[in-house]
Amino acid sequence: MTGPAADAVVCTALGVEARAVREGLPDDGGSVQVIRTGMGPGPAGRAENRLRGAGVLVVTGFGGALDDGLRPGDVVVASEIRFDGRTMPCPSAPLLAGELARAGLNVRTGPLATSDHIVTGAERHRLAEEGALAVDMESGPIAAAAGGRPFAAVRVIVDTPAVPLLRPATIRGGVLAFRTLRRVAPVLARWAAACGPRHALLAAPRSFCAGVERAIEIVERALDQYGPPVYVRKQIVHNLHVVRDLEARGAVFVDELDEVPEGAVTVFSAHGVAPGVRDEAAARGLRVIDATCPLVTKVHAEARRFAARGDLVALIGHAGHEEVEGTMGEIPGSVVLVEDVAGVARLPEGRRVSYLTQTTLAVDEAADIAAAIRRRFPDAEGPQKDDICYATTNRQHAVRDVAEGSDLVLVVGSANSSNSRRLAEVAGRAAPAYLVDGPGDIALDWLAGARTVGLTAGASAPPALVDAVVAALGGLGPVTVEERRVAEETIRFTLPKEVRTR
Repeated sequence: MTGPAADAVVCTALGVEARAVREGLPDDGGSVQVIRTGMGPGPAGRAENRLRGAGVLVVTGFGGALDDGLRPGDVVVASEIRFDGRTMPCPSAPLLAGELARAGLNVRTGPLATSDHIVTGAERHRLAEEGALAVDMESGPIAAAAGGRPFAAVRVIVDTPAVPLLRPATIRGGVLAFRTLRRVAPVLARWAAACGPRHALLAAPRSFCAGVERAIEIVERALDQYGPPVYVRKQIVHNLHVVRDLEARGAVFVDELDEVPEGAVTVFSAHGVAPGVRDEAAARGLRVIDATCPLVTKVHAEARRFAARGDLVALIGHAGHEEVEGTMGEIPGSVVLVEDVAGVARLPEGRRVSYLTQTTLAVDEAADIAAAIRRRFPDAEGPQKDDICYATTNRQHAVRDVAEGSDLVLVVGSANSSNSRRLAEVAGRAAPAYLVDGPGDIALDWLAGARTVGLTAGASAPPALVDAVVAALGGLGPVTVEERRVAEETIRFTLPKEVRTR
């Protein structure tokens, strides 16, 4: 698939809107056609015959703001169209909005209302109270005519509740909106080129692991039992969406304990902490709930065991990661961080060496470093069981299987998530692979030509984000979904006594 399934038609009501779009389209705009429908739902509805041959449809042009936060020149991407008692979804809105934002535009995503007349005063206020961001007079009939074809609606704000139409200030807004619409046009061309049918290959297992589920539940239960605020040292897990959701419920995330009031309920993150952090918490009388993943706790125990017998512990991991800092804090003076094979040569002679591994590394990368340690120190002892956690291993095996059959792989996870980054690296050996926090991070150029898209999510990424990506892809054309499972996960971890049901 090298482009849209058929010609893309961009519909505008006014000649000035059509001119702005045509001026903004790239010279190689391909099969994008710009037409004028005329102003209002009647003319827009009568344009249906002219749209029959289009593979994808876009409505764009100027619009009126309903939300007080919008200003002239802002861009509204419709998540749904409300018209004549109907609500018509626009599933690809996050993809389009993300691309427009990367183009430097001020973008909002939300409902767009279509009216058969210019909306003013109390009616404008009523539509805003119902949640619509903006209003136009043409999107509804064209959305209805799309009939399952990919459809998008993008409006550039000209007038606002504070500066309605037919005021001198709207002339300035119109000039700004014209310039903005020219900048919108090339993004619409990229959106059209990304449209077409796809096959989504879902790696399984994916998303939350038992340790992450446990950590999130600990914070949720602490909020329920003790009430907000509940303080959390560092991110409970490395995912922006999880953190924002818990913040909305009353969790307060801090970098260090000196930001926490004395005696407050405080949760240690899933990545673990050094003993010095525990000592500081005790000295300040904090009511600590430990959400450290039990698999990280196992690594800490192994580190203490090796150090207690006099070994120099080579910790295979990445500098600055919270898990690494916690493990090294368990045995200061007895541990050396080894980040790559070259680092093995810098280990000192004259001491017995053992090695441990950060739990979220790429399996093959860690194995190469461990093998280099054993070659240099034949008597080196590793952990009794692999330190890399079962969930990391399973997700890497699953994404490798999916990547081999994909034109493109999308890994859902935050940039500070080590296990998510490793998934992108593993997948990238077989296919182009990208780490995204959600649908809005997906570049449309990645999708133009990608018929089969592999999907997975890091162990700290919510499952709903994968569903959101599939839904957004569905807004570009039909999507068939296939799940490829390489392992079943049945492990569950008990909760600490402080948050168990009483």
